[in-house]
Amino acid sequence: MPAPLTLACLCAAWCKTCTEYRLTFDALVAQSPGLQAAWVDIEDQADALEAFGPVPDIDNFPTLLLMRGEQPVFYGTVLPHAGVAQRLLAQAEAMPVLHEAEVQHLAQAVTQLLRSGLLR
Repeated sequence: MPAPLTLACLCAAWCKTCTEYRLTFDALVAQSPGLQAAWVDIEDQADALEAFGPVPDIDNFPTLLLMRGEQPVFYGTVLPHAGVAQRLLAQAEAMPVLHEAEVQHLAQAVTQLLRSGLLR
């Protein structure tokens, strides 16, 4: 059985692109049974995101983190279109785990935030 997928969108409340992408992201999540999703405001959750160590600078939005189980398999800025995230989800099983320390820390932090109930 494949590991469950988690898709986290890392955004900021002041970002107009993020605000517009939120509807697209929520629709994608609603169409993806079994997908765990998180909308992470990088400013509101800044301390929690760095709880496990330094994380990558998030300068462009939207930035997605895709995890297979608790392991990151994609991290990067994407175009704010549903098709981009859909393709990532479709390819997730074949993607190699990302071993960069900062991305691993970010994945640990998002996992912990989800477990704590601080994210939806």
